[in-house]
Amino acid sequence: MIYLVRHGQTEFNRERRIQGHVDSPLTELGLRQAKAVGRLLRDLIREPDGWRIVSSPLGRARSTAEIVAAKIGGLPVELDARLQEMSWGSFDGRLRAEIEAEHPETFGKTGWAFDAPTDGETYEGVCARVGDWLASLPPEPERKIIAVSHGISGRVLRGLYAGLPRDEAGQQDVPQDAVFLLQHGGVGRIDCEPVA
Repeated sequence: MIYLVRHGQTEFNRERRIQGHVDSPLTELGLRQAKAVGRLLRDLIREPDGWRIVSSPLGRARSTAEIVAAKIGGLPVELDARLQEMSWGSFDGRLRAEIEAEHPETFGKTGWAFDAPTDGETYEGVCARVGDWLASLPPEPERKIIAVSHGISGRVLRGLYAGLPRDEAGQQDVPQDAVFLLQHGGVGRIDCEPVA
């Protein structure tokens, strides 16, 4: 099984800024979300022996993974660049409102994230690296992994795992206070207790 987590809220999330490969720290809410996810996973896993925590190397995911690891017994956090967020190229770090004003034909479309400038990452590129990570995992009976990732790359991961078409994968929720269970070809959502 895989428990998939999105990082807690960041300063850029709060400002409605595109992050991509640019980083910003977790907010106070983001820290509380990470702790709530850690408590939830501690209760779900109960015995951490045999479990691994694998995180995107970007700071917001790594910080979330370290908080989760501490809550469930101090497992070491492994970093894997294949889980990092997609890059929007020159859109990285910019306000969504700016991009929407400058590129209304792109921003309003389903799947707009992959219509970033030519220096951005493609859907196929994200699928290739996330799919490579999935293929590298042990078979399901031995698979005990907590993966800490991002909004878009997490959508792609769930979509690949469940065999969803691109449009459907791109419209999935990306909560920062829930855990997704990937098991037996299906994806289930487990919400944390509400975080104020």
